[in-house]
Amino acid sequence: MRKIVNSHSGRGFSDRRWVLPFFASVLVSITLLMAAVFGLYSSSYRGNQLQLDIVSSVEWEESGGYFVETDFKRSFDSNWEKEEAPRLAYLISGTKGDSQRMLRTLQAVYHPRNQYILHMDLEAPPRERLDLSMAVKNDMIFRKVENVRVMAQSNLVTYKGPTMIACTLQAIAILLKESLSWDWFINLSASDYPLMTQDDLLHVFSNLSRNLNFIEHTQLHGWKLNQRAKSIIVDPALYLSKKSSLAWTSQRRSLPTSFKLFTGSAWVMLTRTFVEHCIWGWDNLPRTILMYYSNFISSPEGYFHTVICNTDEFRSTAIGHDLHYIAWDSPPKQHPRYLTIKDFDKMVNSSAPFARKFAKDDPVLDRIDKELLGRTNRFTHGAWCIGSSHDGADPCSLLGNDSEFRPGPGAKRLQQLTDTLLSEDFRSRQCSDQR
Repeated sequence: MRKIVNSHSGRGFSDRRWVLPFFASVLVSITLLMAAVFGLYSSSYRGNQLQLDIVSSVEWEESGGYFVETDFKRSFDSNWEKEEAPRLAYLISGTKGDSQRMLRTLQAVYHPRNQYILHMDLEAPPRERLDLSMAVKNDMIFRKVENVRVMAQSNLVTYKGPTMIACTLQAIAILLKESLSWDWFINLSASDYPLMTQDDLLHVFSNLSRNLNFIEHTQLHGWKLNQRAKSIIVDPALYLSKKSSLAWTSQRRSLPTSFKLFTGSAWVMLTRTFVEHCIWGWDNLPRTILMYYSNFISSPEGYFHTVICNTDEFRSTAIGHDLHYIAWDSPPKQHPRYLTIKDFDKMVNSSAPFARKFAKDDPVLDRIDKELLGRTNRFTHGAWCIGSSHDGADPCSLLGNDSEFRPGPGAKRLQQLTDTLLSEDFRSRQCSDQR
C-alpha cells in the first residue's frame, strides 16, 4: 500500500507540465485586467477631448434636446486646433445645356482639399455629357489632384420627384467609396454660385464641430400636411427613358404614425456621419422613410429633413439654415426668381456662402467673380495657388499647401452667420414643432 502511495506521490510532484499553463493563464488574466482598467480610464480621458456636438442620452434629455451655447463652445475650443482642416464633398448637378454652367460653378468652388462629383442627367444629349467628361479628364489640375469625377451613370431626374433623392444618394455612395477623408457633403446645381472663396469657407468650418448638419427644416402642419402627405404621386423617370411630369393618382393614404414629417430646402450641407447613416441605415429608418418618400411630392424637400429629425443620434445636430441666399416673389411662386445685379448687395449682406438661382452667364456672376471671389482665371484664388500671375498667368497652375488658407471678408461674414446659427435661441428651435 505504501508503495502505491509513494508511486502516485512521485508522479504528482515530478510531472510539472501543469506549471507553465497555470502561470501563463495567471499572467494573461492579470494583463487583461490591467488593460481593462487602464483602457477604461484612457477611453474616458479621450472621450473628454472629443469634439462632440451630441451629448449622451441622459444629458440630451436634461438639456431639452439641444446644446447650451457655452457647453457647445467648450466641446471644441479645447482641441479643435489639433484636428486636421476639414474637407468638403460637392455634388454639382445639371441637365441639357448645363455643361458650361456646371464647369463654371465647379471652377468657382474648386479647392484641392475637396472632392467633387458631377452628374448630368439623361435628358442631356450624349455628346454634351461626353464633352463634360473630357473637359474634366483633360484639365491639368484635375488630372494631377484626382479629386473631380463625372458620374458614369446618367439618371433621368424629375423635378420634385424621388429620382432627385435617388441621384443624390447615389452620388453620396460614390463619394464614400472613392474617398475616406471628407467631412461635409454639399449639393449644388448648375444655377448655384458661391458668394465667398473656399478659403473663407474652410477657414470658418475649421473652427466648428464636425457634427453640425446645415439643413433648413420645419415640421409639416395643417393643409400642407394633408395635401402633400396624403397625396400619392408616381415619378415617370423611375421607369421611362424620357422626362415627363409627375403623375398624380386618385388614391389617398393615411399619415404615418411611426415618424413625424418635416420639410424644408432641398439644398443642404450634411456631415459624413449622417449621410453614412442614410446610406447604411443600420436601424432601417432611413430606408423606411425613403420608401415612403418614393410616392411623395417634393421628396427632395423632405427626405433628409425627416430622417434627421426622427433620429435621436442626429436630431440635436440639425441647424435650420441651408447656407443659401434665395429670393422669392411675393406671394412666392413655385420657383425662386432669378438673381441679378439688383440683388448683389442683398446677397452679400445675407452672409450666406452660396446663392441661387442664376441665369446662364448673367452679368452678376462676373461681378461676384471680381469683387467676392477674386477670380480672374479658371479658379477662385486661394492660398493653395502659388504660381505667378505675371502677364495674366494663372497662379493656380502651381499647387501649394492645401491646408493653408487665406481668409478674406467672406470669412468674417460667414463667421457672423455661424455665430447666430449656433446661438442658444436659434438652436432651441431645431426639429421642433413650432408653427
